[in-house]
Amino acid sequence: MRRHGACHEGLGRYMIVVDGSKSGRAMKVLFTDYMQPDLDLERELCRAAGLKFAAADPQCTTPEQVIAAGQDADALVIQYAPLTQKVFAALPGLRIVSLPQIGVDSIALEAARKHGIWVANAPFGNITEVAAHTLAMALALLRGLPTFDRHVRAGGWDYAAAGELRRPGDLTYGILGLGRIGRLVAERARPFFGGVVACDPKVADADWPDFVTRLPDSASLFTAADIVSLHVPMGAGAAGLIGKELLTSMKPGSFLVNVARGPLVDRAALIAALDEGQLAGAALDVLPVEPPPASDPLLKHERILLSPHAAFYSREADAEQRRTAIDNIVDLLKTGRPRHVVVEGR
Repeated sequence: MRRHGACHEGLGRYMIVVDGSKSGRAMKVLFTDYMQPDLDLERELCRAAGLKFAAADPQCTTPEQVIAAGQDADALVIQYAPLTQKVFAALPGLRIVSLPQIGVDSIALEAARKHGIWVANAPFGNITEVAAHTLAMALALLRGLPTFDRHVRAGGWDYAAAGELRRPGDLTYGILGLGRIGRLVAERARPFFGGVVACDPKVADADWPDFVTRLPDSASLFTAADIVSLHVPMGAGAAGLIGKELLTSMKPGSFLVNVARGPLVDRAALIAALDEGQLAGAALDVLPVEPPPASDPLLKHERILLSPHAAFYSREADAEQRRTAIDNIVDLLKTGRPRHVVVEGR
């Protein structure tokens, strides 16, 4: 996948780093993999900070490629490159891994902790984009926009082509995962829907927003809501979390939106729920395999609205996330601690 380039503003705030690494040489930053057409922004950020820039060629998709490319790297900036126990053991000079995104699914975090390697991410740069994309998909489903679009392009002009539409103000919006993104979705859904309910055992009662009804578990959430959006990470055992039991517990004619992780949703159970009318529609920004093969039945289902893992993207968010990945490394050199820590290093 390719993404648009990003603007280079804000370079002046970087201070030159002298003797950044333990050996007294310039700290080497290796970019293992990336989605953008180029790394011009990263190259200039590293230059301005006194860091040595390097990019893997070819881009790393296996642990062996990371090991081969990263032998003399002090820092790795990764997108999806797999960082396993084997990788960390083979790169004793590595000090930090930084990601221009929220998710750290491809990193063996306990192995990083064991080897004393910092892991840092960019948790804030695109949360408004993801929240906006979530609500855009939800409202598009509720208003029948994908069906209307196909209908008009085919020569039709019937306001009822999408079937009976429901008034959002009479519906309950459900959120699985009330972290930063889930909370923004709740705030934005509030004016449109009759109520907002959510489930997230990690959020303390004192931090729970008073306009969101707290439900004890995912079963209660899926039973109560007319539309559910997913905002949870891909932890251990999360594959297929949204399966037949939860989907069939929803009210007939409900909707599902997934902008979190593709494997969270059991594909066969989703298709069955759509075919049987339990779900009126689903919107997916993420899929189990990306990009999907042409044979994937999700591509052919008329009740599924798709986007290409694009919820995170805007020109501004892309630039901010990429800058934050470098900020983490610069902060480690200047203060001994990255800006946004996922795993504490040494």
